[in-house]
Formats: sequence, structure tokens, C-alpha cells
Amino acid sequence: MSDTRDLLIEIGTEELPPKALEGLSEAFSSAICGGLEQQEIAYNIATPYATPRRLAVLLKGVATFQPDREIERRGPALAAAFKDGQPSPALLGFARSCGVEVDALSKLETDKGSWFVYRSLQKGQATEKLVPAIVEAALAALPIPKRMRWGSTNFEFVRPVHWVVLLFGKDVIEAEILGIKAGRETRGHRFHHPEPLVLANADDYGKALEKQGYVIPVFSTRRERVRLLVEEAADLLDGQAVIDEALLSEVTSLVEYPVAITGSFEEKFLSVPAEALIASMKGHQKYFHVVSAEGKLLPNFIAISNLQSTQPDVVRAGNERVIRPRLSDAAFFWGQDCAHALEQHLDTLKTVVFQNALGTLYEKSQRVAELSGTIAKVLGASELHGIRAAQLSKCDLMSNMVGEFPELQGIMGEYYARHDGEHEAVAVALREQYMPRFAGDALPSTPIGQAVAIADKLDTLVGIFGIGQPPTGDKDPFGLRRAALGVLRIAIEQKLPLDLLALLQQAQAAYPAGVIKVEDTYLQVFDFMLERLRSYYQDQGVHYDSVDAVLSCRPHSPLDADKRIRGVEAFRSLPAAVSLASANKRVHNLLKKTEQTFPQHPEAALFTEEAERQLHQALTAQQGQLEAYLQQGNYAEALQLLAGLRESVDTFFEKVMVMDENPTIRNNRLALLQTMRAQFLKIADISRLQL
Repeated sequence: MSDTRDLLIEIGTEELPPKALEGLSEAFSSAICGGLEQQEIAYNIATPYATPRRLAVLLKGVATFQPDREIERRGPALAAAFKDGQPSPALLGFARSCGVEVDALSKLETDKGSWFVYRSLQKGQATEKLVPAIVEAALAALPIPKRMRWGSTNFEFVRPVHWVVLLFGKDVIEAEILGIKAGRETRGHRFHHPEPLVLANADDYGKALEKQGYVIPVFSTRRERVRLLVEEAADLLDGQAVIDEALLSEVTSLVEYPVAITGSFEEKFLSVPAEALIASMKGHQKYFHVVSAEGKLLPNFIAISNLQSTQPDVVRAGNERVIRPRLSDAAFFWGQDCAHALEQHLDTLKTVVFQNALGTLYEKSQRVAELSGTIAKVLGASELHGIRAAQLSKCDLMSNMVGEFPELQGIMGEYYARHDGEHEAVAVALREQYMPRFAGDALPSTPIGQAVAIADKLDTLVGIFGIGQPPTGDKDPFGLRRAALGVLRIAIEQKLPLDLLALLQQAQAAYPAGVIKVEDTYLQVFDFMLERLRSYYQDQGVHYDSVDAVLSCRPHSPLDADKRIRGVEAFRSLPAAVSLASANKRVHNLLKKTEQTFPQHPEAALFTEEAERQLHQALTAQQGQLEAYLQQGNYAEALQLLAGLRESVDTFFEKVMVMDENPTIRNNRLALLQTMRAQFLKIADISRLQL
């Protein structure tokens, strides 16, 4: 067993992009580990490090040598290796390429034939000889959209590189990475410890940076430190910090030695919508905002500094000074926007293109308004409110505030609508129209909000499909998969009884003649959305065949489909499930192979076997109750009722020859089986269940 040492790899740079730092660190560590594994170099555990000025990884227990490896090269097949008892040119050439005589070759016998092979033992190389190439490959594979050059060199990286550490135990690995000679000197904090830190051993790295260098090198540790500092600072303000995880990670990527600084701003700014103030603090200054116990924004903020200042009051004053003009801009935008009603922006929407082939935002909002009104009416809400909300839905995109903070679209629409005196349902719908914005996001909670959100997404789906630009592979520039899943989630999770196919037809009909190139676009979109349902239930752990059994029947309502799937999931646990699924599969195959036509319903007078009569009586007896269950959407109960057919079905197939020689009797029996199968198909095709 070879000796082991700890291996430290550090790339020291100028400040790395904060939003990319965590991803770069994960990719670098993964690539280094992958490189070692590819070379069959064993190690115990890898610890990634990432700060604004470094990417590093420490690997514990790395083997000092590769293991020896047996190399096997396959040569010519035995059948073609000799000619007239002499080695063929191919065999001689193969032996020569291996550096041996033909007698030194071995034979490989397999089920597919026999070959000459050459086996040799390749001695493992020293790890330190392989590490430089592994590091270079890892750096080259990093997900960097645009690399930069620096100085007079031709080397490229995300930021200029200033130092490289390659330590294998106590020894420096001799190498040059990105034009920098590797050594044992790392760097501490840019201001608190600008002098080099000399590392005696690879495993001194973390301790040296923390205790001497004023650097917390582990990203996750530093992030939790920032979180704790922010929470403690909020406590001192008698408030609660609102910590956005994306902002937390970004701030963590900006500092090596975090220090919390609290500040305040004039209360007059609180007359501006809180979301606008928060967007300004987060987006421009990377500040955390503070709220009261009631959730109201306080005139305070928490900044994270990258150094421990001897004059914290000066730092605080500086942060307060830079945030004031930002908040003043937000207040100015709010005042300017409130001077114009949302409705006044409608004409401006005529100048903004939604999509070249699909017209302007004004045209889109008019189409969405018609569909939104229909949906609102179905949901028992005001059709006029549905129309009005959709007409105004894109107007806030023309406001100064949304122009500065695009993430506030919809949110500012709600504020402006209230300011204009619009109905509360209309105002709330303007905020809810974009929900859900991402996986797991909240859904619109009001009928008008649901109507606008669904109508807007369906209009986009039909339009983009209609001009021949559906998602392909990983490409989905219009977010159609997200839009489809959003509609399905709203309908299912908010329990909305909507006919999706009818709504898609209406959405297509709203486009001017000639815009939609394919006549049955709405059917393509419907099929696309059914496929999204498969993904939706897969994420929930629902059996794929339960979903397939229901979707094969193409239910028009997502809510109805959900009830059916839940019913099938319950059915598959019943004792009768296996037998009835098998029987349905048998009936399906019989009907598929039958070329002749037969009656839609069987005639009792033509039954010749008692088993036929019993099955027909069982079907007839439950018909009324079954229809009642189906109308109520109680599919679990309906399937449990149908499970009662098991004995009659089993007896039928045991006692009755379906394909009787008499065509009249045969067709009557097929009609009976078709009637039985049709009862199940009102819910699902259970012949698809893999039980």
C-alpha cells in the first residue's frame, strides 16, 4: 500500500465575480477530484475553499503513486493471424508495435471469438508528476463564459492570477500554472494581512488563513458567519433581518473577513413602496433590510464590510451617505409614476414589440383580456374585472420604477392600480399575474389573479408554438416549459375546474388570421402540457404508469386528471387491481385484433353462458352508482366499485370462449367486453398499469 500525503492546490487571483464564485469553487473541486480518480489516484476527502481572491481545494490522504496497472492490447483475431502456417503481416505488425516477438503474445478466448493480445504491467507514476496536468485541465474546464488576458502573456482566466500554491505534504510540486511558478506562499487579507503566509505543510492552510491571515476560507462557514452577524445586528435595532439567500451568497463572495455595519435613513422615504426601497438597497448596495415584528420595513439597513475598521462610525456614515441618493431616486420615480394613471400607458404599449411575429404588448394584453374574462367567469368571479386586470397587466412595464428595477414588474402595477382607484381585485391580480415565477414559488390566490396568470401563459404558449418555435432539447428561450407547468400547478393546486383544451382553442382563435401557421396548434400545446404533467407527478413520486393510464385518456381538465391519477394510485393497492389490469390488457388486445364490427352494446338474449349473464348483470347493477361517482369526481370510489367486477370478469374468462365460431355470439361477447372496458376508460386505461 502506497504512502499518502495531503495535497493543497490554490489559485490566487484578483477579485472573482461574486455571483459566480460558489459555482466556480464547486466546479474546480469536482474537476480536481475527477482528475485524480481518472488517474486512479486514491484520496480520502476533498475540502473546497473559495474567497474573493482564491479558489483552492485540500485533499486528505492522497496516494503518492498511482497503482501499477495491467495494460491489455487486443490484436488480430486468431482466424486471420496465420496464412499457410506463417504469421500474417497483421500479426507481425501488431507484435512489432508492442515491441515483442509473436511468441510473447497471449490469446484471449471469448464467446464472440479468439484474439491475440499483449499484456504488460505499467508502473504507476508519482502523483506529483501528474498533478500539474490535472490542475490545468480543471482550470480549462471551469464554466467561465468569457476569459480575460492580463499583462503581456497569452494566458487566459476569469481574473488575473497572482500566485499558485501546490503543496504535497511538506513538498512544493514544481510546476508553472497560468504563467505563475507554484510555491508554498499564500496571501492573507488584502488589508489586514497583505504579507505572504508561508505554509510548512498542506494541512496548515485553513488554520493559517483564519488565525493569521484574517480570512475565513471555507465558503459555507463564511456564509453562516455573515448570517449570524446580520441577525445579531438586527437584534440591536429591535428588528428582524430579512435574509435573501441569493443576496447572502453574493455578499459572502465579496468578503474574506465579514464585519456587520448598521445604518439608517430618513423615515420620509418610507412613503415609497417598501419593495422599491428594498430593491434599491439590495440591488445597488448589497444591504440587508430590517423589518418590525409586524413585518413593516424599518428605516435601517445592515451592510457587510470586508474589514474591521478602527473608525466604525466613519464607515457607517459612508454607507448612509451612498444609500441616500439611491433612495431619493426611488422616491422620485414613485412621484413621477403616480402623476400618470396606468391606463395612460396603454398607447405606449403599442410601440413595444412582444415578439416580431406576434405583435406588440398592447395586442397581447388585448388577447389576454378576452381569455382572462372567460376564465374569471368560469371561476365565479367578475368577467369585467378579469378583462380590466389583463388590459392593465403590462402597463407598469412603462413606468420609471420598473425601468430601473425590472424585478418589480407586477408588484409596482399593484401599487399604481391602488393609487388610481382601481378595484382591489384588479390591483392584486397585477401582482399575481407572473406567479409562479420559479419552481416552488407561491401561486396566485385570487380568482382574477389566477385568470390573468393562466390567460397570459396560454397566450404565450399558443403564440410561440404557432410560429414554429417550440422548445427543443435544452433550449427554451421563452420559458414555455415553466409557463406550462405554472398553468398546471395553478389549476391543480388551487382546484380550478378549467377545460384546458377549450381555453387553448380560444387562445388560438384570438390571434389575427395568418399569424398562427399551424391550424391545430392548440392540440400541439395541449399534448406538450400533458407531457409537463408527467414531469410534475414524477417529482412527487407518483407511479409513472398511473400517470400514463390517465393521460392516455387525454382528460381536458388538469384538476380532473389529478383526481383520476389519485384514484388510480389508490386502486393499484386493492386486491383486485392485478387481475382487473390483466383482464383489461387482454380485452384491449382482443379488440385491437378484431377486424369486424360489432354492436356498441351487447344483447342479453344472445348470451349462451351463465358467466356472460353474470358479468352483464354486474355491469348493469353498478351503472347508476358509477355515473354518480364520475359526476362528483370521486374516482377512487368509482374504481373501488369497479373492483367489484373482479369475480365476474375472472369467471367470464375462465368459462367463456370469446372468439366463438358463431359470429353473432362472438360479436355479442366482444360488445360485452367493450362495455366493461369502457367503464374503466371513463377514468383511466388500467391495462397500462405494470402491476
